Amino acid sequence: MDIKENMEKKYYEALSTYLKDQNEQALYQGQKISRLNIKYNISPEEIISMHKNNLIELYPDLPEKVMDSFDFLLEVMMGYGIAYREHQSLRHQQQELKTEIEIAANVQHTLLETKIPDIKGLEIGAISVPARQMNGDYYHFVQDEYERIGVGIADVIGKGIPAALCMSMIKYAMDSLPEHRHEPNSVLESLNRVVEHNVDPSMFITMFYGLYDPHDKQFSYASAGHEPGFYYDASTGNFSDLDAKGLLLGVDKKTRYRQYEKTVNPGDMIILLSDGITECRTNDGFIERETLIGFIQKNMHLQAQEIVNNIYKQLEKMQNFQLRDDFTLIILKSNV
Repeated sequence: MDIKENMEKKYYEALSTYLKDQNEQALYQGQKISRLNIKYNISPEEIISMHKNNLIELYPDLPEKVMDSFDFLLEVMMGYGIAYREHQSLRHQQQELKTEIEIAANVQHTLLETKIPDIKGLEIGAISVPARQMNGDYYHFVQDEYERIGVGIADVIGKGIPAALCMSMIKYAMDSLPEHRHEPNSVLESLNRVVEHNVDPSMFITMFYGLYDPHDKQFSYASAGHEPGFYYDASTGNFSDLDAKGLLLGVDKKTRYRQYEKTVNPGDMIILLSDGITECRTNDGFIERETLIGFIQKNMHLQAQEIVNNIYKQLEKMQNFQLRDDFTLIILKSNV
């Protein structure tokens, strides 16, 4: 007995039982039949035809016009059946796409994974959470043979798979940079040429790149249109914007970037972030930079990683646990 014949038999048994007893248990059998019809892709018009045939078998003396009405219902349901099959096909395609995106997200996580350096005198905390499955933000740490720490944070203007692909390209472009890695402005100029040559003109990337030298406590940095971070001066207790001028990556391959310098003293902090933080939208609108500073001040007695974790939890809660943009926050905290 094939599936259709088996379903017709089950339908006949369930229908005849209901017409005889008309109780809740018999109705429940109808629900089970419905689920089986969906499972075996029995179309709505096939169910109507099945119902009509069963009625003829059960009540052969039913008025002819009652039987004719099922022909009308069958015609009505044919259009519905077509829409139903299209819906089933779309569900199947959606599930395939979901599976592919999950695989791509796992691959991206593996490709972009970076190890946070362990260096005496400097705490480093970092967190990056995508608003969707694929991350349009990226951060990367590099430690050279002189113990200098390079840190990059980038943000693609856009979301989804195209943004994720751009981030992968940036990561491998950084890994292949020559000896100029110790000059942040040269790093950005090299990456800018790669982006301008390889990325669609409609996509742009903001990026900040800095280098911390633990020997002379200097932090040099440059920015390609990236969201300015903060600098905390422990001697005064003041926060200032880590401003740096520079054109987005991919606009003009001849762009030159200016390099800036900061002397990092004990207790000072460097806070780097993506615009998913400053453009965090709450019921009252976007949060102010002063609000973010307040969160940092509230947690600054903690280790750097605890600070970024706590701030993420606080901002996530303010957005009712629904991120509207990719979230990346990095804190470098000097303790010597």
